[in-house]
Amino acid sequence: MYGVERCYAWIIENAVNISRIVFAVYILLLAFMDIRRRELCLGLLLTGIPLAVISRIVLGNIPAALVIAGGAAGALFMIISRVTEEAFGYGDSILIMIMGIFLGIWDLLLMLVTAFFLASVFSVIMLAGGHYTKKSSFPFVPFLAAAYIGGMLIGGYG
Repeated sequence: MYGVERCYAWIIENAVNISRIVFAVYILLLAFMDIRRRELCLGLLLTGIPLAVISRIVLGNIPAALVIAGGAAGALFMIISRVTEEAFGYGDSILIMIMGIFLGIWDLLLMLVTAFFLASVFSVIMLAGGHYTKKSSFPFVPFLAAAYIGGMLIGGYG
């Protein structure tokens, strides 16, 4: 019995890091899927909703208003997907909404700035190398994953 209690105490003590690692694995799976197929499996994508909500309930380390604002920012990207006729995909927008719930608005904004910066550097390199044209598209989830994991590794997320 002592081992079970000790294990439970360790899980509780490390719940924030465990949830961050689980979310990193989730987003890496989506990134690989986006690179290989240029689309996201809706079932896997939607599993992030309960993952993010449960993390927020269990951890409770982000005020509810910031969590709601993070989800609303993702909803704004859904509108952008609609207006641009999916130049920015719905899957990307849903993932941003999930990440907004998981991170809260301020960490989401930091992560998005980083992801868009990485994507812009990638675009410039690909354009300069002649690999892409101005009309080319590329998967965005890998940049979201890189920004999330990079921020997580340097301790940038609350």
